[in-house]
Amino acid sequence: MADQEEKERLIIGARDRFFASGFSKVTVDEISSDLGMSKKTVYKFFPSKDDLLKGVIDFMLARVGRQIDEVIASNKPFEQKLAQILAIAGQVTKRISPAFMDDVRRNLPGVWRHIEEFRRVHIFEKVKTLMQQAKAEGVLRQEVNVELFFLVFFHAVQGILNPNSLLQLPVSPDEAIRSIFRILFLGAMESTAEDRYHAVEEILNQQSSQRSL
Repeated sequence: MADQEEKERLIIGARDRFFASGFSKVTVDEISSDLGMSKKTVYKFFPSKDDLLKGVIDFMLARVGRQIDEVIASNKPFEQKLAQILAIAGQVTKRISPAFMDDVRRNLPGVWRHIEEFRRVHIFEKVKTLMQQAKAEGVLRQEVNVELFFLVFFHAVQGILNPNSLLQLPVSPDEAIRSIFRILFLGAMESTAEDRYHAVEEILNQQSSQRSL
């Protein structure tokens, strides 16, 4: 097996372990055993467990960043872009346990800051672009200030998608994100454009049904 393929297999295996159980509770022995890989091979690619986690995070963020960039750069209407971004966010949040996020925030603050910076630059700023498109397409009411609308959204998500809040949520992070979008967008939309948001829900429900088959 080529080194790059073996490295990616290691990253994916470690990702599944870390995201499910948290960082601190997982050992390199467990990861290497899962993959039928020697610890020597693990350390060939990543000198420490911390470095392996950073590799996992960089791999995940790069993939998410590419997906979101493709959505924003497309010529699709607002509702299709929003549905795709919510689907991408849902796929990520469903995979990551709140325990993992709390573990990283407490024990690896540098990695946590890296994740937050990525969210700010590569996700939130792209959502801002989407809000501007919604305003240009007449989806949002004319009196809605996009900058203010974005700040409300940003702080709502930041307040909810942190480890302390996630551990207390009665719903999944994916459902929380969708609820925030629903509340804010429906409140700011022209009444004549509400069907366009309901189209977002329909697209997401169809995607969810297809994934469950």
